[in-house]
Amino acid sequence: MAKFLIVEARFYDHLNDMLVAGAKAAIKAAGHKAEVITVPGALEIPGAIALADQSGEYEGYVAIGVVIRGETYHFEIVAGESARGIMALTMDGVAIGNGILTVENEQQAIVRADPAQKNKGGEAAEAALALHALKDRFGA
Repeated sequence: MAKFLIVEARFYDHLNDMLVAGAKAAIKAAGHKAEVITVPGALEIPGAIALADQSGEYEGYVAIGVVIRGETYHFEIVAGESARGIMALTMDGVAIGNGILTVENEQQAIVRADPAQKNKGGEAAEAALALHALKDRFGA
């Protein structure tokens, strides 16, 4: 039984609740354990994962958050840099599923977050589980 850490940027509570529920259900269904921590925003998720990974306490991670396009360029920075940070960690061998939604509006986020619809939290957890299995397979 592996232990996974769900790192959530809890900005939109109702959306995050759905994403985290989907992620937890997928991890539990695979026979593993999950813990959740909260960070201020999506930009902090890669840093929190890097710090947690140094502890050796977790075998994989699920990044959860929602970034909704606004009127400024900030959306592009947050969406791009959070994804870049997660990808950099993944390329270093950290098993991470990226469940940070980057959407145009709240309705798109609801459809993607809801476990009964697109279940992107569950899909992110499944990606983390798959990468964890590959790490085991390759002895990494």
